Amino acid sequence: MPEPDSLAQALERLDGVTRRLRVECPWDREQDARSIVPHTVEEAYELAEAALSGDDEAMRDELGDVLFQVVFLSLLLEERGEGDLAAVATQLTEKLIRRHPHVYPPEDATGAEIETADDVRRQWDEIKSGVEGRTAEKDWKKPGIPALIYANKIQWKLDPAEKPANAGAGNPDQQADQAEVGRLLWEAVEKARSRGIDPELALRAEAESRASELNDRK
Repeated sequence: MPEPDSLAQALERLDGVTRRLRVECPWDREQDARSIVPHTVEEAYELAEAALSGDDEAMRDELGDVLFQVVFLSLLLEERGEGDLAAVATQLTEKLIRRHPHVYPPEDATGAEIETADDVRRQWDEIKSGVEGRTAEKDWKKPGIPALIYANKIQWKLDPAEKPANAGAGNPDQQADQAEVGRLLWEAVEKARSRGIDPELALRAEAESRASELNDRK
């Protein structure tokens, strides 16, 4: 692994390389947000695979690929006069501070005590709808994420006990249960295929139907 630069130096150098590629590389010149985003999604999956494998070298490599996507897409925003990497980082930082008042309490803080991860999740939802004014449709229309992830998110929100999506993380029989669930999902895909149904689209449609219940709660 090469000797790392300071954070500022490393990001400045990456920004410079990205800008040069945008001008001098024929492939990079042709890209826009629509053409580059499929690569962004692919890189995100490869990063997830590296993180789950426990391979730190692979994780560094894939983090770099994802970071390039962020820098490149930010450059596209800059070209349209709609922001730049600094604006993206600033907006993200402000959002993180706003959504963590238990860490960055405002002067007039009177919120509930936050002790658990579930408390944080509930607080996020309150901030999104109350402070940020996010609509139900924006929260639950997620066409860009896979149907299984989407369905998992909707089921968690529909659960009256508000169990977190990883509620089974402490399950002592997790390995056996994972194998059983994997078999059930395999059988569901097999049944869908035998009937000429795309399982991804079928689950997406069902999750969207269930999400309407969340809209009714708003």
